[in-house]
Amino acid sequence: MNGVILVVLLAAVLALAFAAFNYKTVKALQEGTPLMSEIAEAIRVGAAAFIRYEYRVLYTVVAAVAVILALVTSWQSAAAFLIGSAMSGCAGFIGMKIATYANVRVSNAARETGSIGKTVKVAFRGGSVMGLSVGGFALLGIFIVYGLFGMAMGQLKETASVTNWIGVSFLPFPMTLSGYALGCSVVAMFNRVGGGIYTKAADMGADLVGKTEAHIPEDDPRNPATIADNVGDNVGDVAGLGSDLLESFVGAVASAVILSYHLVLSAGGDGVPSVLLERMILFPLLFVAGGLIACCLGIASLLCRRKLSADPRRDLNAATYVSSLLTVVVGLVMSRLLFGSVEGLEEAAGFHLGFVSPWVAAAIGVAAGVIIGGLAELYTSADFSPTRRLAETAREGAALTITQGLALGMKSCMAPCVVLGAGIILSYSAAGMYGVSMAAVGMLSFVAATVSVDTYGPISDNAGGIAEMSGLPPEVRKITDTLDSVGNTTAAIGKGFAIGSGALAALALMISYLYSYNELGTELVLNMIDPMILSGAIVGGALPFLFSGMLIEAVAKAARKMVEEVRRQFREIPGILEGTAKPDYRTCIEISSRGALGEMRIPSLLAIVVPVLCGFLFGPEFVGGVIIGSTIAAIMIAIFTGNAGGAWDNGKKYIESGAIPGAGKGSETHSAAVVGDTVGDPLKDTVGPCLDIFIKIMSTVSLVAVSVFSRYNLADLLAKWLEG
Repeated sequence: MNGVILVVLLAAVLALAFAAFNYKTVKALQEGTPLMSEIAEAIRVGAAAFIRYEYRVLYTVVAAVAVILALVTSWQSAAAFLIGSAMSGCAGFIGMKIATYANVRVSNAARETGSIGKTVKVAFRGGSVMGLSVGGFALLGIFIVYGLFGMAMGQLKETASVTNWIGVSFLPFPMTLSGYALGCSVVAMFNRVGGGIYTKAADMGADLVGKTEAHIPEDDPRNPATIADNVGDNVGDVAGLGSDLLESFVGAVASAVILSYHLVLSAGGDGVPSVLLERMILFPLLFVAGGLIACCLGIASLLCRRKLSADPRRDLNAATYVSSLLTVVVGLVMSRLLFGSVEGLEEAAGFHLGFVSPWVAAAIGVAAGVIIGGLAELYTSADFSPTRRLAETAREGAALTITQGLALGMKSCMAPCVVLGAGIILSYSAAGMYGVSMAAVGMLSFVAATVSVDTYGPISDNAGGIAEMSGLPPEVRKITDTLDSVGNTTAAIGKGFAIGSGALAALALMISYLYSYNELGTELVLNMIDPMILSGAIVGGALPFLFSGMLIEAVAKAARKMVEEVRRQFREIPGILEGTAKPDYRTCIEISSRGALGEMRIPSLLAIVVPVLCGFLFGPEFVGGVIIGSTIAAIMIAIFTGNAGGAWDNGKKYIESGAIPGAGKGSETHSAAVVGDTVGDPLKDTVGPCLDIFIKIMSTVSLVAVSVFSRYNLADLLAKWLEG
């Protein structure tokens, strides 16, 4: 059975090879005019400079956390943590790099061909490099951890707890895998927070002064903040996105593997059949490996088609559907292969439907992900009535535009949560808590396709900016605007996948967390009327609001400086608005960089520090309450912010397309829509995407640290002191 794990390596190598091929294919295309190349180079240099500075800060934190892990847990978990951070960092960097090459080539494809279909192919090929890198690097890291620590060092066979030098006990392989997941999470948090602050500070500064005050078009070369805005698309919406969904992908797989140990051991103790544990660990790995191979076929199905339609949304959705359906089919084969001959599945693992139980649970996750994505599209796409009604509201001014958008976002929370709740119940009915974790795995099993589609969006957005700044004909900008509008919707769909899978993975990690500090055979109950647990839930429910507020404030601080700088340049550099003088783009890039790097540290560290601090002060029960409270609150806020922000953005683009008579660019209606879009910018691109990482990193950190603070905490010490 150990040879089966080579399928994981095969899938990783195939995905990375396909990504390398697409990278070279995109770079071989022509950039266009000299001015287009000059603008693209400025964006490329700005993005590379920021990512270098950010990674310098990030890997200082990574080094410190690795040392702490080695001291309080094991050197193996610290090494796995470093592997995870390296894989996530590589995926983010490569995705950002290809985006800065693909953007100008998309503009040139629109200029040379005048075809939406051919232009979509270039944008999607560039996006596929990010998607395939996410799946490939994630699986490559898992293979290294599994092969090196699990097989070569024998951790897979160790089903009894070990005790380290400070008296802390834990299961070896689950702790090592938790370290790997934590490494991915830390990089994702910094990339999402840092990139999100950068991109929205630049975007808000460019819109507030350029559009609403100077009344010049979006991405107009006269706007000093426009290069910083385009840089932000690459560092936030591409590098941040890639690290984010890689972390979600790894977190889902890790939750299933870790939970396998605890479920089987609690059912059978030391006498558990080793073959069942081995296959429960292998199944999520093989399922996502099959999913990655399916994604390669799904991506190729779009790229190899001779002619695409004039509807990018339909073609992109087709690639996703092909990937998801092939994943489900391959998953059934894997389930039959691994569990078809194993006895006692229901007694030991809670598989109520026999060998198909984990596959059914994963298929439920796939279906739930597709439905949640469809609901996000319903609320954010200008093809449907909610966003169109929001656009019509802009006729009545900015205040009512904001009010209507808030209502839309709040109402949009209900349906996805019903789907999520149904998915939890059905997957649990099929395969117990292992089924819930497999539902999360299923939702992210075709992550390479969803990230490819998602990354297509910011590439198209950048392409539109380059077309505007290069003075290309209006028909070129019309093509890139069409692609960009679809990209906003695909981004909302991707965020729906991320928060849905994050909630399921956090729940599975929560169960593993409870197993970690309770003795075998203990009934796992988190009593919500216990004062300590209830207090933790209340505090946990407030944490996502604190985190979100810190992010919005950070964006506002940087945006305020950007607005002041743009106004200063318009005031002090004669000829900018007349087009006879060139703006100072570099200063605006530096403002966004300093703002992001200065403001990202505290929010990024909040999810790491709070559960550990609460654990050492109040003990594991309080932290359990914190995780439950923060997970529930974060789900609602993430759906609300993502859908409200996406609807505001697409409502603005709907007006800009001329769909509302007498309310085109430069009108009062358009200005009101721009204000709504500006309010939504930090919500959909900073707050929403960071919250799914927030809840998973809290769960992962708690799972890693519980073996320490369940033994040493102030609450227990005080209780013992009072007793005697």
